[in-house]
Amino acid sequence: MFSSISLRPRRLCALPLLVLMLTACADQPVQQEVAADPVDMSGNWELDYARSDNLQAQFNSTMRGLRAQAARNGNDRSRNTVGTPPTSSQERVLAMARMAEMITESQLLEIEQSRIAIRVEREGNFSLSCDYGPDAPVQVDYGLGSERCFWDGQQLVFQIRLPDGLDIVHRLSVSRTGETLAIVTSLFSRGVSDPFSIRRVYRRFVPGSNGYRCVETLTRGRVCTTEAP
Repeated sequence: MFSSISLRPRRLCALPLLVLMLTACADQPVQQEVAADPVDMSGNWELDYARSDNLQAQFNSTMRGLRAQAARNGNDRSRNTVGTPPTSSQERVLAMARMAEMITESQLLEIEQSRIAIRVEREGNFSLSCDYGPDAPVQVDYGLGSERCFWDGQQLVFQIRLPDGLDIVHRLSVSRTGETLAIVTSLFSRGVSDPFSIRRVYRRFVPGSNGYRCVETLTRGRVCTTEAP
């Protein structure tokens, strides 16, 4: 039996520094959930780079939007001229992007699921576990923040609230064919009008059939790549 909601950090030593750069989050980043039958997400999944968002492109787009908004408001400091310090909003977006990079870099997922629980093992990152049975808690507090998970229509939602008010929301959905899994990760923080979001797309695979080779590295732990047949 899976545990209820469980966040098991494995490479999060840098998270406190990033959290300190961010202030309180928006009040209601997640809409009220809608009851639905669980969607089968079980299996092994590999990251599809071609169909996933590019983190740098997302960051650049967000920063351009902030500068354009500040320019419309007459804030000349936001024009990124040489020697001009970044605004507090830009600093928060940078911190959000760095955290997004850390928590969405997994290349491989292994998902175990029953009628009342699910566990998402993410390579090189903390797992996401949820008990959505009739006796499951609505929210779990673990001292350094809180977590909750629920089905919102056909999407499985994990909401993690960290110290200083930063919210991280993962939305998981499976395609109609059942062959691809999308995870949209959004970070919310006050002072930034919109969340910083990045979408990762995974496709099913059979372990050992795609020529995967994994190596251990000092900086990133285990790294897996695909070799040509």
